Amino acid sequence: MNDLFKKAVRWLNASPPRILLSGFALIILFGAELLRLPIASVSGSSMSFVDALFTATSATCVTGLVVLDTGTYFTTFGHWVILLLIQIGGIGFMTMATLFALILRRRISLKERLVLQESLNQGSIEGLVRLVRKVVFYALAVETVGALLYTFRFAADMSLGKAIYHGVFHSISIFNNAGFDLTGDFQSFFNYSEDIYMNVVSMGLIIVGGFGFVVLADLFDFRRRNKFSLHTRVVLSVSAGLIVIGTLVIFIFEFTNNRSIGSDGFGHKLLVSLFQSVTTRSGGVATVDVSEFRQATQFFMIILMFIGASPGSTGGGIKTTTFAVLVGAVFAMIRGKEDVVLFRHRLAQERVYKAVTVTLFCIGIVMLGTMLLATTEDAAFLKILFEVTSAFGTVGLSMGLTGDLTFAGKCTIIMLMFIGRLGPLTLTYALGPKPGRVLYRHSEGKIIIG
Repeated sequence: MNDLFKKAVRWLNASPPRILLSGFALIILFGAELLRLPIASVSGSSMSFVDALFTATSATCVTGLVVLDTGTYFTTFGHWVILLLIQIGGIGFMTMATLFALILRRRISLKERLVLQESLNQGSIEGLVRLVRKVVFYALAVETVGALLYTFRFAADMSLGKAIYHGVFHSISIFNNAGFDLTGDFQSFFNYSEDIYMNVVSMGLIIVGGFGFVVLADLFDFRRRNKFSLHTRVVLSVSAGLIVIGTLVIFIFEFTNNRSIGSDGFGHKLLVSLFQSVTTRSGGVATVDVSEFRQATQFFMIILMFIGASPGSTGGGIKTTTFAVLVGAVFAMIRGKEDVVLFRHRLAQERVYKAVTVTLFCIGIVMLGTMLLATTEDAAFLKILFEVTSAFGTVGLSMGLTGDLTFAGKCTIIMLMFIGRLGPLTLTYALGPKPGRVLYRHSEGKIIIG
């Protein structure tokens, strides 16, 4: 038994991806046990382990899919457990651990820096500790501003104490792209669909949270450096383009749909379309029932959810930069160019290979998850595909399937949320064998493409 324990410890410490995998798994299990405590539920009874695990995974993986209504089922204790899991999952447990080490004036080892590098998706370990300080500062600063803005609005509908409570919860949840809310009855932000103030604040938090902390650091340092990095320019341009295109597509397809926004005024139609375009990028909150949208709109939202947010952010998906590299590679091939060029910068072939690999991995995972749910659940195919993509992209939007999932369906969604937050490549590096040294290359061959 002692030898088995030592082997397990050696396996976990073998690489940063394995440490990340085990760290997230332990946090989820610990959170699930806390949520199972009678003090966490209004009824005073323990919830089932699978429901607790589902909720803890959704919170830690900042997804927002729920099988139990957050606002009415859980007590204040349960809400704070969920909020803590969201904060740890959004910023990253290694970032939090490094912060505490810095507070205690403990030296950050090389191994811890390597895990941080994997967690923050950085190319090198240079300046990681400095980046951690910025990550925590920016996150707390944005969440504080968001909490104040939300409190100001909620104070018009409830007591000041409750408004502050709701403001803090929703600011942390929405900035981290978690999508949990306290409105009750699975209503999300339906009651605020015409509230421009709430829409703008929520969209701002979702967008900023989806940029990634590296981009936020670049934005704050713009005055000093007077220029943006290539990564920041790609993230900003692709994010803006997807939001605009998403708004136009949703607006056009739903313009005459009386089940959603067809009977509303022009301004409300545009506001709802803009909000849904933003929230499909990993936000998870909704101002209308997406199950009432046309199938064409729902399928387009699946595409947006699959692309997701940006690297190093609180969101999931294949990421905006991966999408940009794929589009750049297509244009390079069409124009007969060998190099993929973005903003007058040539990308290394390794970046292109990685983008293709990530995309194919993600497509494979979504396909497998869809096949499993199609086997275990009695629901329409598009509803299943929507649920799977939402879970894998850590988005949290649902067409109403989450509450009706079977035990097998819940387990499938749990795994999809976990893989989506951790990243398919990180999971592969963690579970796969350590690559050996390449001693030779095969002879070049030719096959016909297309």
